Amino acid sequence: MAYKVLIVEDDPMVAMINEQYVCKNSKFKVAGSCRNGQEALDFLESNQVDLIVLDVFMPYMDGIETLKKIREKKISAEVIMVTAANDSSTIEETMHLGVIDYLIKPFAYDRFQIALEKFVSKYTALKENTVLDQSSIDSMISNGNNSFIAAGGEKAEEPECLPKGIQKKTLLMIQDYWKKESSWQTVDMVSEKLGISIVTARHYLTYLEEKGQIVSDINYETGGRPSVLYKRK
Repeated sequence: MAYKVLIVEDDPMVAMINEQYVCKNSKFKVAGSCRNGQEALDFLESNQVDLIVLDVFMPYMDGIETLKKIREKKISAEVIMVTAANDSSTIEETMHLGVIDYLIKPFAYDRFQIALEKFVSKYTALKENTVLDQSSIDSMISNGNNSFIAAGGEKAEEPECLPKGIQKKTLLMIQDYWKKESSWQTVDMVSEKLGISIVTARHYLTYLEEKGQIVSDINYETGGRPSVLYKRK
């Protein structure tokens, strides 16, 4: 069953691109598309969605006001905020209203997919754990903001400064995978075995290669397009 996504964007071209980005991820489907906040609220009155991709600057009712209304109505949907503005006040206000990610236009396809995977990670953690212990909560917080929670529950410094889009929990999972796997692997193989998207797998494999933890080679014996292979260094 695919997660249902509502696109709220006043620019028809951007809305179409967002819809295409969503549809390229098999875990998601577009439930609807609205041109402004009021249309979105009307849609949500009779339709339940899991995720809302919400633009900030729109006519009639902007994204911040729409998000406030969504929270007031206690609509249980996560929100990815999208805007051309990168001023700290806008970001701070929307973060306080509980958004799962924040995308600055123009954003790349890969970055959009990372935002979707961040939603999946949080949603799965909440649904699979009927009773959340301290470690489960710490893991979700760490995945959301790259913070590192020490064993005693106190916030500590990250052991390394992770770049934007690299989440500690996912990174540790992929690093653990390479500790057990010594043969050459394609991106598709890693994606399937770990249950993550191909976009996410490629993003993290590139990062690990840059860090010198894995190496890559090109396989020309595929009978078609050459494929990239990765192996533990």
